[in-house]
Amino acid sequence: MAAKILVVDDEPSIRELAQLILENEGYNVITAASGVETIQKATVEMPDLVLLDVVMPGVSGLDTCRMLKGEARTRSIPVIMFTVLGRENDRKQAEEAGCDGYFVKPFSPDSLLEEVKKHLRQQ
Repeated sequence: MAAKILVVDDEPSIRELAQLILENEGYNVITAASGVETIQKATVEMPDLVLLDVVMPGVSGLDTCRMLKGEARTRSIPVIMFTVLGRENDRKQAEEAGCDGYFVKPFSPDSLLEEVKKHLRQQ
């Protein structure tokens, strides 16, 4: 059975690109455009992995990650932050929020798939 991945980004083009890359590799992909929608979908769908943008309007990716990691039901789902923020301080904040992985946009299809596969193997 294919792994289920929740792709979260407020930019439709980024969501669609990640979805296309992952679906072409055989993954089952669901998407969300906000932190609130992410929490709702993660709780219902129980994805195998969440690919989460950091910079989003309303509830940030960092706060969304904290919420996911703070709930017993979603705590064990790996969260990979993907963002345009590449400074060491940004990585540190993401780690403090509880993320399991971090990589910087723009991304290549190969780098996205490599990161996803790495975290799915660790489960």
